[in-house]
Amino acid sequence: MTKVTGGQAVVQCLEMHGVRHIFGIPGDVTVPIYEALSQSTINHITTRHEQGAGFMADGYARASRHPGIAVVISGPGVTNISTAMGEAYTDSVPLLVFSADVSTTDFGKCADFNHEIRDQQSLAAEICAYSVRIKSIQDIPIAINNAF
Repeated sequence: MTKVTGGQAVVQCLEMHGVRHIFGIPGDVTVPIYEALSQSTINHITTRHEQGAGFMADGYARASRHPGIAVVISGPGVTNISTAMGEAYTDSVPLLVFSADVSTTDFGKCADFNHEIRDQQSLAAEICAYSVRIKSIQDIPIAINNAF
């Protein structure tokens, strides 16, 4: 039996919701999502900055009337996309942002982790309609369905 990775679960759920395009920048913590995207029909548009990914996903959502999807790294990726998230939230534009984080066993330790901020889920909750910290692969479909 093949075990499904978190990245595969995310991409499979997005495919089931009819997602055709994702905007973002590949990074170390988002590699599992990008590995799954390489086997998917979803088209990834690489941007030069997370803020650009957010605004491109926002523009896509406005023009296509389909949710815009962005993938960013943790920490600075989340803070960089936050302006686009706030704009989309203010204008009621459906924008879904995915970011990885440190493992659940290391969460909140603020050790020397690459790109960690104390609580990026709470930061995101202030500028969007729905924010969740997923703690297990089994929670991914529920969280994505709730976001849609």
